[in-house]
Amino acid sequence: MFSALVLSLLLAATLFLHSRQKRYPLPPGPKGLPIIGNARDIPKSFPWYTYDRWSREYNSEIIYLRLVGTDVIVINSAKAANELLNKRSTIYSDREHMTMLLDLVGWGGRNFAFAHYGDLWRAHRRLFHQYFHPGAVPAYHAKSTLEVRRLLPRLLSHPDDFMQSIRTMTGAIILGITFGMELQPENDPFVALAEEALHAMAQVGNVGSYIVDYLPWLQYLPSWAPGAAFKRQAAKWNKIVLEMYEKPFQTIKQALARGDAPPSILTSMLETLDPEEDNAARESDMRHVTGTAYTAGADTTVSSLGTFILAMLLHPEVQQRAQEEIDRVVGSDRFPEYDDRDSLPYVTAIMKETLRWRQVTPLAVPHRLRVDDEYNGYHLPAGSVVVGNSWAMLHDEERYPNPDLFDPTRFLTPDVELDPDAPGPELAAFGFGRRICPGRYFAMDSMWIAMAHILATVNIEKAVDDAGNILEPSGEYTSGLISYPVPFQVAFKPRSSAASALIQGGTPLA
Repeated sequence: MFSALVLSLLLAATLFLHSRQKRYPLPPGPKGLPIIGNARDIPKSFPWYTYDRWSREYNSEIIYLRLVGTDVIVINSAKAANELLNKRSTIYSDREHMTMLLDLVGWGGRNFAFAHYGDLWRAHRRLFHQYFHPGAVPAYHAKSTLEVRRLLPRLLSHPDDFMQSIRTMTGAIILGITFGMELQPENDPFVALAEEALHAMAQVGNVGSYIVDYLPWLQYLPSWAPGAAFKRQAAKWNKIVLEMYEKPFQTIKQALARGDAPPSILTSMLETLDPEEDNAARESDMRHVTGTAYTAGADTTVSSLGTFILAMLLHPEVQQRAQEEIDRVVGSDRFPEYDDRDSLPYVTAIMKETLRWRQVTPLAVPHRLRVDDEYNGYHLPAGSVVVGNSWAMLHDEERYPNPDLFDPTRFLTPDVELDPDAPGPELAAFGFGRRICPGRYFAMDSMWIAMAHILATVNIEKAVDDAGNILEPSGEYTSGLISYPVPFQVAFKPRSSAASALIQGGTPLA
């Protein structure tokens, strides 16, 4: 009797849940084809534009796609992202297993940004946070400032290669802090290695980039088989990723054994190990966390500073206003310092607008929904890949009027103070919920000091060719997990003789 009652209750509960799920439709989206679903509907390049357009067409904050048997939910509004990815983060914090990125290219188990929501992710994030929480970041200000001041003369002497100079600067900051390394001014092998690894990440990190992500059995095809070119390419990238994590780690580990390891995050980590114990697991964590620190910091800062220079080139009135603020607060006989930050709200607003105007990662790294959920009357199936369309959120006309216009004043009050009520770009620019980038404080500090130094000392102008023609930048961007400005030419000129003296003299750190 009791067993029959329990069985009846279970059956009733099952039928209720089933009927409830049936009551809610899936979010709207384009109708797909049998088997492959919407695989042909998603463009290989700049899919965030298409997702945003679909959201408008279907009048829905979220849209639904089906990719070779996988449910995909794309979130196109900050409101929906906040409700689902932030407030309900306990069920949205897992990651989709992307076979190409994690297994074939080799980021799996190394970069905790892609790790499943579990013990490995917690251990790596906890170790990373220990060295990059807000209270720890000021310890790195001196190194950041030093490398920014080394950047300035390179901008003047090598304007045609300014993006590479920025990569060298960011590499010097992060590798110096993390591994204690001093980089070569040009063509540093560690910078080149990390750049190749980041290029590989950018190519494979978006949902739908490779069919093997949805048909994992394809990874077992022989590399010589027709249609297996992805495996041959992945093998090349895998070697680069492995070397990027291994080479700097072994360099510092050997230096520590010799007794001449430079002060660094990795050195302090390794010094906690007991030589009498088996440290293989802890060393693995240290290797992967420090390697991830470089890749996480480099892509954000390089892309953002490239966007900053492009914006100043296209909007000289913004550049001039920032320079006037710096001249009034700092003067012309010294560089800006971090201590000046609270007195330079317009410069900070430029940094915020840079993060909003053109995103480093227009699509957030995909999340994975662990259980069935519901939003705005739509059923969201368990196991769905959930993609935050950061580009759409940061170009929402209701939150950011004239979103294509670069306008730092959107973050300021009429009294030219930072507006605490203005919707900041950080929600979407650095990820969501428990998967938000833990290095964001360091990244924003590095961006701010670089922008302040460049604005204080240099005029950013359009380049002119030998015939006197002004070279207009295209304003276009690359597509991929990480988006960069398409190369453009620019002229850097000292603002004054005093600025030139500062640049060439490299004023000592305060």
